[in-house]
Amino acid sequence: MNRHETREVAMTSLYQSFLLQKDIKRVLVDNDKIGNEIPPFLYTITIDATKNLPVYKERINKVLNGSWNFDRLGYIEQAILLIAATELDFETAQRQIIIDEAIELAKKYCDDDAYKLINGVLDRL
Repeated sequence: MNRHETREVAMTSLYQSFLLQKDIKRVLVDNDKIGNEIPPFLYTITIDATKNLPVYKERINKVLNGSWNFDRLGYIEQAILLIAATELDFETAQRQIIIDEAIELAKKYCDDDAYKLINGVLDRL
């Protein structure tokens, strides 16, 4: 899997974890695309991300305007923002690459204008 595909697997896995309230490790183990061992990059953007979820939620909430907060967003948007916030924190790639990848995921999986929200939040994180 390349990094883009890994981010997509991470996003769908986090989405399942949020939706089903299932442990992220269990979701990853049940995923046929991964195999027996979780690759380090995938581990970082899923398991490490969920370990630090309260920190990332707080950072994202500071950026969101008005009555919006992380918990009001859809699970897909939450997953994309969580992955990108983790990548920015762990510096897994250049900032612009991380933001561009998040925008591409939002354009593919979210409502038409969700990518604008993702871009705006990540620009200010």
